Amino acid sequence: MNNLSNINTIKDIMKRHGFTFSKSLGQNFLINPSVCPRIAEMGNANQDFGIIEIGTGFGVLTVELAKRAKKVVAIEIDSKLIPVLNETLSEYNNVKVINEDVLKVDLAKLIQEEFKGMNVAVCANLPYYITSPIIMGLLEQRLPIQSITVMVQKEAAQRLCAKMGTRDCGAVTAAVCYYSDPKVLFQVSRGSFMPAPNVDSTVIRLDIKQETPRNVENEQHLFKLIRAAFSQRRKTLANPVSSLMGIKKEVVIAALAEVGLKPTARAEELTLEQFILLSNQLVKEA
Repeated sequence: MNNLSNINTIKDIMKRHGFTFSKSLGQNFLINPSVCPRIAEMGNANQDFGIIEIGTGFGVLTVELAKRAKKVVAIEIDSKLIPVLNETLSEYNNVKVINEDVLKVDLAKLIQEEFKGMNVAVCANLPYYITSPIIMGLLEQRLPIQSITVMVQKEAAQRLCAKMGTRDCGAVTAAVCYYSDPKVLFQVSRGSFMPAPNVDSTVIRLDIKQETPRNVENEQHLFKLIRAAFSQRRKTLANPVSSLMGIKKEVVIAALAEVGLKPTARAEELTLEQFILLSNQLVKEA
């Protein structure tokens, strides 16, 4: 198979298979040949690993993963791409393609059945519209995976990899920090895609923590607190936390004081550890 990031190759495949890009599925295929090898190399694709790929396009990243990893299971929602992938991936016997919505796949079962005796990592060029649901789904399931290496919209990468206690952080930042150690790998310009999106992209890697913080009294309460605090990020967090969690404002302010925070504190000023301490204090007072 010719270079799958070559525009002429892509156009030829599209013509022969009658394929057209789907805006609703956020399809933008890579035409920069240097990107996918870097994602594979930096995303743990080696003979000790099995790789889950989410969204295949014509298989340009899939091929690079298959060259390096012991096994690749690619999950692709678009049924129109299956005959294309049967062609582009025909020479790789270590690739299995599943035509499903990744949000509906039992990934724990898939890992158990497909990757026995292997370390597992996720690699993907994620559609922008569904980046957060996929990443949060992977993290919250506490899957036995080592890392998640994904290409996402540049602004999403800034939020996902922001440092807690800074203006760029949000509720998703706290969740990512809770479950993993995030890292920005490299930038990808909008001209690297066909069709070109209106924004640039960034490749990031989330190295999954072996253990999440142990000092959390109630994990569900913690994330409810974080979501409430960031829901109105310009306001002091006592206001949205009080209204959305049904806690008297004076109780929230007292809890803030108890953990050494000012009553005027805003969500973006707190570290993850401070959110944990505040959540524990509110649970204690309840």
